[in-house]
Amino acid sequence: MTQSTLIKEGIDVVQDAPQSSTIGKELLLDIKDLKVHFNIAPKSAWPWAKPLKLKAVDGVNVRLYEGETLGVVGESGCGKSTFARAIVGLVEATEGEVLWLGQDLTRMQAVQKREKRKEIQMIFQDPLASLNPRMSVGDIIAEPLVTFYPKLSKKEVKAKVKAMMDKVGLLPNVINRYPHEFSGGQCQRIGIARALILNPKMIICDEPVSALDVSIQAQVVNLLKELQNELGLSLVFIAHDLSVVKHISDRVLVMYLGNAVELGESDALFANPKHPYTKALMSAVPIPDPRKERAKKIQMLEGDLPSPISPPSGCVFRTRCPIATTQCAEQKPQIKGSDVHSVACLLVD
Repeated sequence: MTQSTLIKEGIDVVQDAPQSSTIGKELLLDIKDLKVHFNIAPKSAWPWAKPLKLKAVDGVNVRLYEGETLGVVGESGCGKSTFARAIVGLVEATEGEVLWLGQDLTRMQAVQKREKRKEIQMIFQDPLASLNPRMSVGDIIAEPLVTFYPKLSKKEVKAKVKAMMDKVGLLPNVINRYPHEFSGGQCQRIGIARALILNPKMIICDEPVSALDVSIQAQVVNLLKELQNELGLSLVFIAHDLSVVKHISDRVLVMYLGNAVELGESDALFANPKHPYTKALMSAVPIPDPRKERAKKIQMLEGDLPSPISPPSGCVFRTRCPIATTQCAEQKPQIKGSDVHSVACLLVD
């Protein structure tokens, strides 16, 4: 979805996020060598056969600062959603640390984790499926308040719910309706209201616009950006559409087969991608100019995505990389570079 497409749809588009330095900003989230591995039952008749290990996330390091948006991109199956769910604790981390304001969420007791959930909320990909069909809109948005602040009166809860509905663009008179009575875009606004009702510091957006029409996508992206500026939120924004990611993100993390292959400020990464995988992704982004679009060369990736159960040795991208050498099969690259732009490739300086 390009900017020209959004403008053609009659939607005012939020311009590219300004690239501000992280110096002086509070470090909210510090992820160190995060791994999420799943044991898979082998296809064997022998009961003593060892389970296979699926490496969904395999050693990701990244930081998120106050008021910042981190975009996360990559092919389906690269581990983006598992990475997001590991942050909030919906899946258990196998190794590594998820430091929230200096405290490791992976080692907290259940009571401590529950308290931290007020500060970290999530918006899901399918807006309708993430809402309870038996609950009214008012009850859905109020549920976190009732859970964490049981001493609030019904009048206070209702007032807060109506105020939040107004903030996300929902009319207060629909408070007693049910999710099936709303469009996809309206259901996503309900999900956003539910995530914001506790005044969190960070929201993880797991492909929040992929199930919506183009014009509705623009409205939701603009809404998230406006709410971020107003409330000082930090966002982890996961998406397939690189144009959307470029518009909303301050920094971008590129993942491939559970690994971080490139990380950098949005402008720097989109202007000069260094990793061969990132270059292939960027070459597929549509250009508004028809002449430039026809003239550009798309870098096609050969072969299929390897299985995370048996990833390639060394660099996980080497089996599809156009510049791979024998060294790539022997040594796994580590992220190297500056805070502005870093890459995991043995052949890139």
